[in-house]
Amino acid sequence: MAKFGIGQSVRRLEDPRLLTGGGRYTDDTKLNAPAARMYVLRSPHAHADIRKIDTSAAAKAPGVLLVLTGHDVKKADFGDVPCLVPLENRDGSPRGETPRPMLALDRVRHVGDAVALVVAETLEQAKDAAELIEVDYEARAHVVGTYEAAQPGAPLVHDHIKNNIVFDWHMGDQAKTDAAFAKADRVVKLQLVNQRLVVNSMEPRGAICEYDAKDDRSTLWLSSQGVHMIRPVVAELILKIGLPKLRVRTGDVGGGFGMKIFVHPEYPMVVWASRLLKRTVKWIPDRQEAFQSDVQGRDHVSIAEMALDKEARFLGCRITTYAALGAYLNHFSVFIPTMAGSSMLVGLYQTPAAYINVKGVMTNTVPTDAYRGAGRPEAAYLLERFVDHIARETGLTPDEIRARNFIKPGQIPFATALGDTYDSGNFEAVMRKGMEKADWKGFSTRRAQSLAKGKWRGMGMATYVEKCGGGGMPETAIAKFNDDDTVTIFMGNQTNGQGQETAIRQIASARLGIDADQIRFVQGDSDVVPEGITGGSRMVSVGGTATIGVADKIIAKGKLVAASAMEASAADIEYGDGAFKIVGTDRSMSLFDVAKAAKDAKHVPAGEKPGLDDEFTRMPTADTFPNGCHICELEIDPDTGVLEIVNYSVVDDFGAALNPLLLQGQVHGGIGQGVGQALTEKTVYDKDSGQLLSGSFQDYALPRADIVPHVHFDLHNSPCTTNPLGVKGAGEAGAIGAPPAVINAIVDAIHPHTGVKHVDMPATAATLWAVIAAHRQKKAA
Repeated sequence: MAKFGIGQSVRRLEDPRLLTGGGRYTDDTKLNAPAARMYVLRSPHAHADIRKIDTSAAAKAPGVLLVLTGHDVKKADFGDVPCLVPLENRDGSPRGETPRPMLALDRVRHVGDAVALVVAETLEQAKDAAELIEVDYEARAHVVGTYEAAQPGAPLVHDHIKNNIVFDWHMGDQAKTDAAFAKADRVVKLQLVNQRLVVNSMEPRGAICEYDAKDDRSTLWLSSQGVHMIRPVVAELILKIGLPKLRVRTGDVGGGFGMKIFVHPEYPMVVWASRLLKRTVKWIPDRQEAFQSDVQGRDHVSIAEMALDKEARFLGCRITTYAALGAYLNHFSVFIPTMAGSSMLVGLYQTPAAYINVKGVMTNTVPTDAYRGAGRPEAAYLLERFVDHIARETGLTPDEIRARNFIKPGQIPFATALGDTYDSGNFEAVMRKGMEKADWKGFSTRRAQSLAKGKWRGMGMATYVEKCGGGGMPETAIAKFNDDDTVTIFMGNQTNGQGQETAIRQIASARLGIDADQIRFVQGDSDVVPEGITGGSRMVSVGGTATIGVADKIIAKGKLVAASAMEASAADIEYGDGAFKIVGTDRSMSLFDVAKAAKDAKHVPAGEKPGLDDEFTRMPTADTFPNGCHICELEIDPDTGVLEIVNYSVVDDFGAALNPLLLQGQVHGGIGQGVGQALTEKTVYDKDSGQLLSGSFQDYALPRADIVPHVHFDLHNSPCTTNPLGVKGAGEAGAIGAPPAVINAIVDAIHPHTGVKHVDMPATAATLWAVIAAHRQKKAA
């Protein structure tokens, strides 16, 4: 295998193993003993009091080992499943709390709320026993609608949360924004919905716990986005057994998308059951259970207003969002609609004043939390759909309204009205390159050709900016030399299919000048890896920078060791192509020979440990701001509402490209998810019963190959100044730019024929047909 340089398009090194069946996901874990199986009994009601639970018959059923309820949780004095993010309301008071035991005690608050667990020798026995548990429910009034739940008189999800508003948060300068509106020549307004989504990673969430009686220690295997985020919550906050008693391990992960960062109730449940039984316990959900228990994403209702001057320049932006949090506050849930994405609501524009108000709303639904992009896709969709609407209201083209209001290159670094500082970028140049790639000028001809065939053609644009790769969270890279002339890099973040192994080995290969097959990469074991987390497109900008840091430390120390071993001056030692050389001679030592020499203390500088093993922690000092332009062109059959994306172009500014092939894959995948949200995906709860109607793949439409477009991808990079690699995050960009581009194209297609100015997601064929049919009926009348 070759030495890889930064900037090369390298195929993913992990793919041969994964594609030939060598992956080891949670359900593939090799266990030391046969596992008992855990099954969770869940509430069939959206909201109800539990008057009585009788588990006696279940406890006597064949194969049953253990039955536990909320009363057992209370008796054990366990902690609740926590929300870890504090938040201050507009009036300075703290946000509300929504206590959530891992098994419901006196009340259930959503369909799928965990009521009891059963552990048996087989899964079938556990399911059969669960059917014998008698639960006496008394149904209560419920509410599942986001906006409806926040209205006076709505049923309360938690009695102490007034009007179901658990927080009322704000950002920006209200007085300055009000002044901008007061002097505006025009105000444009739009209300829109960012619908709720089910995560649906290829590998479902699951957990296995092994028990070591010798050390009274548990090992929890699960599909995660970082073991160190899981361990303290389970061990200390919930079960209170202490960190030394719990090891957390993660193998390969079949997709995370944010949902696998968090501690779900089943994780402490399986550890608890395993410790009580002193044996291995396994819980793997089926898809129906996952639909009812995995945290979900998005679910916002927003009202946007923009103050404009006579030239349609933005003076001030005012946005109110009702964000559904579900039945309980989850791990990071209050962060997602507030601090995670709200500062992006000014986008790439010079808007001098902005005021954002977010109301967190409790509903009788599955809790929500981070989903790919975590607040930034919500912000980009709202703003870019709104900017297109403003263009239509003012008679400007989509590119002109943006060009008039973009931050100019000469203004960078630019401090936005919501507190961010963009360090680099040329936003109009990116847009113009995207327009050229999409043949924007030739669209009118193609539109006429489509109309001649009875089709309506539209073209939609969306720019975006994302804030990522910062967050004040460090990443550490630990490098250890092995006896077989290899080096292992340990990191605390966790690959979920993004190609992290390739990225880190590529960076280390380039910096150390050694073949990539001499570099090993270890993640997913709390006993050996440092703190870290995968999320927020931070792997390369933070983890990659840590890898450069540890490589540089190795080289610096290696020069001193090599000088001692070769009896030369350290000033005469240079490093390159994996070897330390004495300048002007043919004498050299390989990196691995120097690592062996470094084990002898006589070659090591005074006060330093023997060996070249080292570590480096990167604490990001600032965020990165990737940005770009998506352009979607599509055709709609007005007689059926059926839509086809005929061209999709994207130009991104990712600062610098570590591996363009990996970048392209990330963008393609993100666009697939974004197109899915725009066209097919929607979580539906029945208003009257509170039941989850879209609870399986028969009712919830994931994007298919026939709707995900071929993507014409290009880069127009402006190097980032906030990290040594010059990179900006790329993992979530596709999912951020796609939804507004697609919906803007749809409105562009139907507006000339119907006058319709907005369509909410998902714009299914049935939705579009209904919109068109309603117009035709109105016209006929």
